[in-house]
Amino acid sequence: MSHVARCDYRRVRKAVFPVAGLGTRFLPATKTVPKEMLPVVDRPLIQYAVDEAIAAGCDTLVFVTNRYKHAVADYFDTAYELEQRLARAGKDDLLELVRNVLPSHVRAVFVTQAEARGLGHAVLCAKPVIGDEPFAVLLPDDLIFSRSAGALAQMITLASEASAGVIAVQDVPREQTASYGIVDAPSFSGAHGRIQSIVEKPKPELAPSTLAVVGRYVLPPEIFAQLEKTTPGSGGEIQLTDGIAALLPHQPMLAYRFDGRRFDCGSRIGLVEATIQFALEHDDLAEEARRYMRAALEQADAEQSV
Repeated sequence: MSHVARCDYRRVRKAVFPVAGLGTRFLPATKTVPKEMLPVVDRPLIQYAVDEAIAAGCDTLVFVTNRYKHAVADYFDTAYELEQRLARAGKDDLLELVRNVLPSHVRAVFVTQAEARGLGHAVLCAKPVIGDEPFAVLLPDDLIFSRSAGALAQMITLASEASAGVIAVQDVPREQTASYGIVDAPSFSGAHGRIQSIVEKPKPELAPSTLAVVGRYVLPPEIFAQLEKTTPGSGGEIQLTDGIAALLPHQPMLAYRFDGRRFDCGSRIGLVEATIQFALEHDDLAEEARRYMRAALEQADAEQSV
């Protein structure tokens, strides 16, 4: 077993957002609107992931996109005409919302993934920006709601304390393991445990556990060398899971059950559930949302009973 000097995770400054996917589950909406721009109440999915990264201390956000998707870049760019119109109309509250999409100390960097070659390849595309330091990866499809510190902030704290990379996990029914990366962490106790192995989408009867990988990672820069050596799998894709598996003999990696609720917004029902949850968290929407949901359920129950 070879050894690499342990990484200093005390300051994770850079976060990678792979946003090059086509979002086919949401067609025809995603024919013109990237899935990362689909709204949950009044903000697009990408904004929630960005806010989580910034709250965790990240100040360099790397968006890995394709050459056809401009909406994400446009969203984080300055909208001069819109700002001027809001200013002239005296709509200062809306003006602040538009201007504060990104705080002034945070920079957005856009990297193009020329062809869809998997999550591992998307992460590898960010290497020139990340350099030789630990970094985070956030999949905007996975929207994590937490009333305490955000999931990524929790993970960075653990990474710093344990001098190890961290992968977010949650328990899933065994029959669903074929839809996730699955980790084997036999020493798992409490909220975390060291990962012994990781496999991409195993059949239920072959899955080493039911701990499924969720779209949050804190990784050492050595992952890039492993991804560069990873053999493409089905469809010519380079899987991040395979790169992490190759890294395990050299770097400690922890599986972490985060404090919060994950919504799979890559699915239609997940987006609906997230919208309900966040509507109930809005002071100006909660009461009206509850009233409508009760009435809608009562009406649906009455119609079914007829």
